Amino acid sequence: MNNKLFLHPLGRVCQLLLPLLLLTSLAFAQTAEVAPVMADDLRASGKIYVVVAVVAIIVAGLLAYLISLDRKVSRLEKEMKS
Repeated sequence: MNNKLFLHPLGRVCQLLLPLLLLTSLAFAQTAEVAPVMADDLRASGKIYVVVAVVAIIVAGLLAYLISLDRKVSRLEKEMKS
């Protein structure tokens, strides 16, 4: 059977990475019984809220940076058109 998908470079990459992906998913599925001790400790001491707040601040900062960058690029595109 002549399949042209695996002759394409992207097809070869998929052919190599798919078994690896399946093997890693099996490995993670087997270790699902282990409880996350660090998260339980942070929740018990009330520090999990600090972690969530820091992550939220970082995500908000990245979002604000991307929005400002988009505005600058849009302004430059308008200047180049005119």
